[in-house]
Amino acid sequence: MTKNIITCCLLVLFFNVSFSQNTTENLVTITGKVLEKDTNAPLEYATIVLKNANNPSEISGGITDANGNYSVEVKTGTYVVSFEYIGFKTETIPNKTITKDQSFDTIYLSIDAEALDEVEIVAEKTTVEIRLDKKIYNVGKDLTVRGGTVSDVLDNVPSVSVDVEGNVALRGNDNVRILINGKPSGLVGLNSTDALRQLPAESIEKVEVITSPSARYESEGTAGILNIILKRSKLQGLNGAITTNVGYNPSAGINGNINYRTGDINIFNTSGYSYRESPGNSNSSTLFNSSGEFLDESNEFNRVRKGLTSNFGVEWYINDSASLTGSFLYRDSDNERNTVNLLNQFDANRNLISSTVRLDPELEDDKNIQYALNFQKNFNDSGHVFTFDFQYEESSEDENSMIQVDNLLTNDITTLEDQTQILLQSDYVLPIGENSQFEAGYRGNFDNTSTDLNVLSLDENTNTLEVDLGLTNTLNFRQYLNAVYSQFGSKFGKFSYLLGLRMENTQITIDQPTSGDINKKNFTGLFPTVNLNYEISDNENITLGYARRLRRPRGFFLNPFRSFSSATNFFQGNPNLNPSYSGQFDLGYLKRFNKFTLNGSAYYSHATDGFSFISFDSGETANVNGEELPVIIRTPINLATEDRYGFEFTLTYNPSRKWRVNGNFNFFQNEIKGTTPNGLALDNTNSSWFARINNKYTLPGQIDWQTNLNYRGPGQDAQNDREGIFTTSMAFSKDLFNERASLAFNVNDLFNSRKRRQTTTTPTFNAYSEFQWRERSFNLSFTYRFNQKKKRTQRGDYGGDDDFEG
Repeated sequence: MTKNIITCCLLVLFFNVSFSQNTTENLVTITGKVLEKDTNAPLEYATIVLKNANNPSEISGGITDANGNYSVEVKTGTYVVSFEYIGFKTETIPNKTITKDQSFDTIYLSIDAEALDEVEIVAEKTTVEIRLDKKIYNVGKDLTVRGGTVSDVLDNVPSVSVDVEGNVALRGNDNVRILINGKPSGLVGLNSTDALRQLPAESIEKVEVITSPSARYESEGTAGILNIILKRSKLQGLNGAITTNVGYNPSAGINGNINYRTGDINIFNTSGYSYRESPGNSNSSTLFNSSGEFLDESNEFNRVRKGLTSNFGVEWYINDSASLTGSFLYRDSDNERNTVNLLNQFDANRNLISSTVRLDPELEDDKNIQYALNFQKNFNDSGHVFTFDFQYEESSEDENSMIQVDNLLTNDITTLEDQTQILLQSDYVLPIGENSQFEAGYRGNFDNTSTDLNVLSLDENTNTLEVDLGLTNTLNFRQYLNAVYSQFGSKFGKFSYLLGLRMENTQITIDQPTSGDINKKNFTGLFPTVNLNYEISDNENITLGYARRLRRPRGFFLNPFRSFSSATNFFQGNPNLNPSYSGQFDLGYLKRFNKFTLNGSAYYSHATDGFSFISFDSGETANVNGEELPVIIRTPINLATEDRYGFEFTLTYNPSRKWRVNGNFNFFQNEIKGTTPNGLALDNTNSSWFARINNKYTLPGQIDWQTNLNYRGPGQDAQNDREGIFTTSMAFSKDLFNERASLAFNVNDLFNSRKRRQTTTTPTFNAYSEFQWRERSFNLSFTYRFNQKKKRTQRGDYGGDDDFEG
């Protein structure tokens, strides 16, 4: 097989030289498309070889582009035409007479399982692929996330940042829509931050960063969309991989994926179990301006997370043009968190007034069950596809916390949260001619969430726990979304475009049986999208995107009942919170040099009724150890306008096969203009930036060494001033047993420096705080593959820049 690869490369070089030397008359052009038979996916860099039937030494040919299209000039005559792709069975058209320009029928190549076992990969696929409206990050190349979680994966993705609390932001904007395989999923769960920390990194194949979503995608997410693609194989026979890991702070896990393909049936499963301890800490010091008193608060967190995740599915190829896929997802995770809170109160001269120790042990049980059904029909024309998806899921999150203050049980808090979601989605794609495409579809999301909060507080008169009516609450949240869209894309010459329009209707009901209040919201919006691309050359292009986006208030933001994480600090939702609309522009540039690839973009968005979180002194007090302390409340509000703009660039440098460097820099500025209900002006300009460098080098002995450097610059908003954060991760990996296995060791947060430090300034108090979610950790992992090569056959370094699939 190695010999065949070299031969193909020489053939391509030969016919290029041959054409340059034989520019004679009677040249005609043949065109066509090459697709993968099982999936109808385009095969980029497939080789077309034309041998003159009367003179076999006369050879012509070409290769396909990102959409599987080819265009080859040949002299008139009779040819043996071969269509070849590494790891696929060759298709041949014998004695084809070519006398004029013509378009061949679409060629479908099928996987050659035997040949795959013999493939010797000459070059690896680049870590980042560039498409018209998205970037694709290939997780399998990142050694630093072995044995880690999805949260760790996202923190290494260009344009994406994850703060110390696990909140995900895209270009500095935390309103990111997270999808699994292009759809909402129970894998994300009721609390997406916690769910991303539990889903193992080994279950992910790639992450799509969609900064200028087409009309196919829902409008939610003013920052954009992160689409997580799970691993799934289509190779014939039985194949898979298993990974085990152990680490410190104590962690352990086992994850595996297995696939069995025979005839018309493809069976796949990805499962994993993980155990992880995540110690963390925080401290804060607050000065109250009116009294001059100080309040110092420190917390130590000891968390234990145990989780089982399994995704099982069966794909049935009904015939050559239709398939039906059913899948079942199950996730069960048990979490335990023990928090020790020390609260010290000082007078203006820093003399200790009181000291309180608060213990907050919490048990949490999360379960997710999801059933999904997908039908796909491929028509005769290439790319002519109809799909239908049905998805039903149930999620539950049960929490119990028994708070002790100075060894006295003061509160028993139980939270029961249940959610059901139904998804209906249908998409239709119709090619028009060679270079145009029309698409239309419908999506319905129907979400029902019920939250029961029961709080028992100590009655000092009876010394017993009684129901606290001020905190106990039931919330029923219902959100129904119906959307239709259509879009049209075309390409002529070096210019391509994709124009779309989406209409969404959202119905929200907030029902509070505890208080008898019912609030309803109903809003409909139109969301146009525009994506343009101009190819300056084969190695250089410019893109321009526009999309109108939406940020809906979540149930947690709307619930007016207070959280109970602290005796003196509460979070309280705002039932009057309205959706925020934004229009955003993205101008991108891509240039490929010999060993460099530069991808940059400038972006701007303008939002109305933007969300902002404010902290204020409620005027209430809480009795802590006999002392009356001020109660601070944090709540979301709508502000008048919010403008975001910035630029980013990613530079990839491949000096040799052994060395790859990838750097990403992102600068953004956020301008907020608005006034709180009590007249406090929150006009603010916040500039920040983050940068990361990923360096991968192969040491002697074929040991891969990877280092990630990440710096998140300082930032500020109307009330908070945050310091910069620098983190480093390092990993080493060695292949064993003829690449059937790999051993990897990594260190997360090498210098234990991933801490959020910020200063909060308000008219009534000033505060300084530090927070570290997880301390430095070490991990050792072992992966074994059966009937599966470490480096799959790839389709070139980059995906197509004129992809119409949004």
